[in-house]
Amino acid sequence: MICQNILRHRTCALSIQERTVLEGAITSTRALPAGQIVVRQDEPVQISILLVQGLMTRHVDSIDGRRHLVAVHVPGDFVDLHAYTLKKLDHDVATLTDVNVAVFTHSGLERIQAEQPSLVRRLWFCTLLDAAMHRQWIYRHASLNALQRMAHFLCETNARLMAIGISDGRSFPLPMTQADLGEVCGLTNVHVNRILRQLREMGLCAVRAGEVEIYDLPGLVTAGVFQPDYLYLDSRVAARAIGADWSSHE
Repeated sequence: MICQNILRHRTCALSIQERTVLEGAITSTRALPAGQIVVRQDEPVQISILLVQGLMTRHVDSIDGRRHLVAVHVPGDFVDLHAYTLKKLDHDVATLTDVNVAVFTHSGLERIQAEQPSLVRRLWFCTLLDAAMHRQWIYRHASLNALQRMAHFLCETNARLMAIGISDGRSFPLPMTQADLGEVCGLTNVHVNRILRQLREMGLCAVRAGEVEIYDLPGLVTAGVFQPDYLYLDSRVAARAIGADWSSHE
């Protein structure tokens, strides 16, 4: 089922009937290569995209041409649902890896709005969750040092992937380059390399070959000053995301 991961394990999970309605509104599925801009800033938009497989980003380009990531999306995310009301975006949406996506026309979303008010509230939750994550990204850049930023981002990604069954809390795929991680955390490549080495030497985690291996999740959570409340996970997943069950697996 294409939409099986939407809001899975969160406080506002889709019912089977709602998921069926949503899947019925999909007009097409697409396989897209890594590094492709899917939605360009300021261009009119008549569709919204659900990420089924892979990673996607939202980014803003500065005047000097540098890319600044403002979001990383994982499977189950409605990448640009806000385009349904805005009709154009103030940033680009791009593929970070090869991806599979499901496409919804805005006219189809209009029908859902008219006929399925309870489902509309669930989709609204998606956009509110995006906003909560944006606020946390601002906090991360403004208030945390370099090591804390990286640890926080890794904890956040682990929690999000744990919620959809991709992370077991011990390891998860993260096919991002050091340059990508630098753009997420506002760091240079050299600084990223240094921070990743430091996290490894502290016995917290290792990031290599597109994989994150977590040695000490409670320690990584502490290093990143990470609290998962803003992700609105259910209580079981939220507890696992901060390593509450860590000792039972030792």
